[in-house]
Amino acid sequence: MNRHEFFQTSLISSLMDGVYEDEMTIGELLSHGSFGLGTFNALDGEMVILDGHCYQLRGDGMSRPAPFGARTPYAMVTNFVPSHRLEVHSPMMRAEISKLIDEVLPSANYMYALRITGFVNWVMTRTVVQQSKPYRPMVEATNGEEIVRSEDVNGVFVGFRTPVYQQGISVPGCHVHFVTDSRDHGGHVVDFQLGHGLVEVCVGTDLRLRLPISTEFEHAELAPENLAAQVAKTEHVAGE
Repeated sequence: MNRHEFFQTSLISSLMDGVYEDEMTIGELLSHGSFGLGTFNALDGEMVILDGHCYQLRGDGMSRPAPFGARTPYAMVTNFVPSHRLEVHSPMMRAEISKLIDEVLPSANYMYALRITGFVNWVMTRTVVQQSKPYRPMVEATNGEEIVRSEDVNGVFVGFRTPVYQQGISVPGCHVHFVTDSRDHGGHVVDFQLGHGLVEVCVGTDLRLRLPISTEFEHAELAPENLAAQVAKTEHVAGE
């Protein structure tokens, strides 16, 4: 195993507490990695980064390449170098693919970037909607979000699997976004069934963490007793 770095700006616990603004630009973020996910200031859509291109998937259904000057309050990126490849030849649910990946991972104690490409029988996604000040905690901001089901599409899943001990830093378990090959729609993944495709895994041994310098971050409640419950509710994950 070779050392491989993941870069993250801010904390998931900060996002949970409503810290939705930072000065990190997309241009600077891309200097740290060509593959990743996150969100945009004021929760203005879901972020997908593929092959050095950043896409903004907004709650109004619009998808566009993100401007270099746009800013993010939370994101994780890396330069994706696959160490494991698994071909899927028959339909598999998200939970089944998760178990398949578990069988080849060297340890549950490392971080992993996941890229799944192929034909998707169906995928359920949701997309954060731009917020206005004063910002509400994320469990309130995402409450009642519409879940959209897309069928028979080709696309890419971009995800990170992080250990339980990173609770509060990242999303423990698997955090996944999806975008179609045409890059015209996608979002935060709730569940899916892959028809056939390729699953690739990149092992991460090093985490470079950048914290915001702001009054909002200084006063954020980063370790509430119900943090795990908050993250689970906002993730809307089925079949983990």
